[in-house]
Amino acid sequence: MHQPLQSHEPLREGVLITGGGRGLGAALGAELARRGARVLLVARSQRDIDGVVAQIREETPRASVFGLAADVSDQRDTHRIAAVAADTLEATTALIHCASSLGPVPLRPLDELSCEAMSEVFETNVIGPFRLTKALVGHMNLSRRGLVVHVTSDAARAAYPRWGAYGASKAAFDQLMSVWAAELPWPALRFVSVDPGEMDTWMHAEALPDADRTALAKPAAVARDLVAHLFAPATSSRGQRVDRHGAPL
Repeated sequence: MHQPLQSHEPLREGVLITGGGRGLGAALGAELARRGARVLLVARSQRDIDGVVAQIREETPRASVFGLAADVSDQRDTHRIAAVAADTLEATTALIHCASSLGPVPLRPLDELSCEAMSEVFETNVIGPFRLTKALVGHMNLSRRGLVVHVTSDAARAAYPRWGAYGASKAAFDQLMSVWAAELPWPALRFVSVDPGEMDTWMHAEALPDADRTALAKPAAVARDLVAHLFAPATSSRGQRVDRHGAPL
């Protein structure tokens, strides 16, 4: 059983977070910066990124947090993201994939989903994260140390009607994470898929606008749990799917 990270222990990590402009990505950025990590937040919207970075710096004046407007699904942005990470983080020791696409909303059955829409979901949820991981994992492999986190979903395993594109893409990247863990077997180089559960985010509201938001977890609370588990010194999660507390799924 791992010992959770204590809040007074500074994190000497350089963390790149995609999907950092809102929701869980923004909350993870705030929590990690508060714990002392150097953080680079990436999102498509310059406005969202600027707002999150400003808020984190206001809440944590000494935060080493930076923002970059870039699209993980755009091949041209991959090396730009990696280059900015090298400049701002010094060494990228952790990569957290929060960027995600539901596909067309309202969500629709597979027989009403175009091939183009399916392709767009996979570009954001699978191909883009695959390219970015490839760009960064080489250094992690050489140092035999690092952490790659994929924020997954129960839709990767359960057959929810209308969630086909999203669920299939999450299942695909879960498998890539498991294979990476098998191919790069260093104990201190970890690949972990995390299912945070249902959260009160814009994406959840977009997919399920009639859901009771009071029953949903807040991203800040989930972020605290994830950081406490994933960055704990004795954490052994590797090549696994886990929940927000680190329990295997």
